[in-house]
Amino acid sequence: MMSAAPIERVEILQVDLPPKVVRTDAIQSFVKQETPIVRITCADGAQGVGYTYTIGTGGSSVVALLRDHLCPRLIGRDAGEIERLWKELFFHTHATAVGAITSLALAAIDTALWDLKCRRSGQPLWKAAGGAQAAIDVYTTEGGWLHHSAQQLVDEAVAAKAQGFKGAKIKVGKPSIAEDVRRLAAVRDAVGDEFELMIDANQAFTVSEALRRAHAYSPLALAWFEEPLPAEDLAGHVELAAKASMPIAVGESLYHPAHFREYLERDACSIVQVDCARIGGITPWLKVAHLAETFNVAVCPHFLMELHVSLVAAVPNGAWVEYIPQLDAITTSRLAIRDGRALAPETPGLGIEWDFTAIERLAVARATLH
Repeated sequence: MMSAAPIERVEILQVDLPPKVVRTDAIQSFVKQETPIVRITCADGAQGVGYTYTIGTGGSSVVALLRDHLCPRLIGRDAGEIERLWKELFFHTHATAVGAITSLALAAIDTALWDLKCRRSGQPLWKAAGGAQAAIDVYTTEGGWLHHSAQQLVDEAVAAKAQGFKGAKIKVGKPSIAEDVRRLAAVRDAVGDEFELMIDANQAFTVSEALRRAHAYSPLALAWFEEPLPAEDLAGHVELAAKASMPIAVGESLYHPAHFREYLERDACSIVQVDCARIGGITPWLKVAHLAETFNVAVCPHFLMELHVSLVAAVPNGAWVEYIPQLDAITTSRLAIRDGRALAPETPGLGIEWDFTAIERLAVARATLH
């Protein structure tokens, strides 16, 4: 017997959101955020809204997978059976899993189901998922891009510190080590030793080059070295993590909890950056966070600050929220920050208030299933 009214309607929309600033790293530019959105409605009128994203390619493929293969299987089902539905949908698309497109599509559904669950119970996500801490340190990645001059990096970091951020991320991967070091050293000199600096190579290096650069960066007291190698090079991360003096951070390009297990078992990272969209939703995100906790490893998720603030607050090993505003054009809520800490939303659901008038106006794709 179902515990709640069954799902009777699923809407799928895609909105493309340009970044507020030009974003360039060692391997790519962020052209637009393709944002597939799923709204689930039950027979009693209860609703939940979820979403996922790409950084410019694959959005139409995610929408097609949702429309043609995943969302039809939700009609008539109990929205409260989140674990069952996630597993069934994962195996229904087993021929395309584990992979980015499948995980991104699963995330849109899973986040909608969690939103519905939390709204039904009147709880904010961070409490429904664990309730470990109400505020989390926040760092900014809205500057620090690879195409920025050294002076611009300094100005951005100084401004971020003045605004109360606890740290800032800077992209690395200039053609020469010396240029990377000069840029980082200029920022470190400007902001002092207590302001955290994170660096991100976006998987650009070979093992030997990452080792050389890690050695050169060592005097700068970095918070972490993010994605130094291609994510599929587990053995390379093992070698680098054993020899580098700073923490190695990975996770935004891993798509299943088992991948994190392999990294953690082999001491291949010491910061986990699990991304809720790319891992397949809140359900697997929480599994990864608790897995990392058993290894005494911190969780500092990639992107999606509007959602991740609640998830980081839900778990005891959540350490940082990454500040990159991207949903302002289609939401009426904003991330609340006080004294350099992001505050977990207290409203029921994901803590994201969607502007569906704007979403309908901006939609580049849509489908409705009954």
